[in-house]
Amino acid sequence: MLTSDFDYSLPPERIAQTPLEPRHSSRLLVMDRHSGALEHRIFWDLPDFLHKNDLLVMNDTRVIPARIFAKKMPDGGKVELLLLKKQSDHVWEALVGGKGLMKGKQVIVNDGLIASISEVLDGSKRLIKFSEPVEPHLNRIGNVPLPPYIHETLADPERYQTIYSRQPGSAAAPTAGLHFSPELLAKIKDMEVRLAYVDLHVGLDTFAPVTEEMADEHHIHTEWCELPQETVDLINNTREIGGRVIAIGTTSVRTLESAALQGQISTFIGPTNLFIIPGFQFQVVDAMITNFHLPKSTLLMLVSAFAGREHILSAYHTAIDLKYRFFSFGDAMFIH
Repeated sequence: MLTSDFDYSLPPERIAQTPLEPRHSSRLLVMDRHSGALEHRIFWDLPDFLHKNDLLVMNDTRVIPARIFAKKMPDGGKVELLLLKKQSDHVWEALVGGKGLMKGKQVIVNDGLIASISEVLDGSKRLIKFSEPVEPHLNRIGNVPLPPYIHETLADPERYQTIYSRQPGSAAAPTAGLHFSPELLAKIKDMEVRLAYVDLHVGLDTFAPVTEEMADEHHIHTEWCELPQETVDLINNTREIGGRVIAIGTTSVRTLESAALQGQISTFIGPTNLFIIPGFQFQVVDAMITNFHLPKSTLLMLVSAFAGREHILSAYHTAIDLKYRFFSFGDAMFIH
């Protein structure tokens, strides 16, 4: 497959810059994955497509305020750090903005923390060693990072968190979950639809397009995830009673399918570099809720593997024509 097979043209005005209120008021494009048939609803209508004994699997990761402003020592030049991945209590992989930030350079953060460049990685990535663990300081010194295509200021940082987020560690939100409000979840639970949780810490590489000409030559980013025994038990029970496993977002899909690569789902904790492209055989996921994804991205390839590239691209073109909102703060799809 060519990477260009997953390209499409998106007018800039279709990229959502701010979230809608309430959360469940976004639009919902419902797709039959076998026929490609479409139905146009709003997210509040999701229960119309759920059945008793279905299981919704949600990623309960929480975006950390990972964007930190600092000053070079000793000249005071401005520096921006974007924490990507924790390596140890004191060491993080980070994107750095500023000149001359080579190995050995030190910067000072607002709280008096000292950070040193301990290793130069690819591009603007660095390993940063802090003088003490940075996590206890993040709520005071950090800012929630937004995707590069969002140019508006977010009035309430909690709007870039799901209402069920509880495991800090992500550099970006699992955006399919942003559509769920407390009222909608209560409505779903009343139907005897159950909820289960996984944890995948989303990295900023999720926004990076595939640059290789051949899609399967791409080296996908690695993300840390966990599938607990409680969720495994709920999945197995759902199978036994005839329910569907519905993944909320591609991050939940990636976690579930990583845990079932040996043919049987089991608990999983650790890094995953699973690259799901057309031809992949899904073992766990029966349906998924997802947002609209960037052209030539690994996430667009994932949903194409689930529903077919032609069906997905046709649905995207319809969504563009009908002025759906795209990407993180945009509208949603339910593929069943």
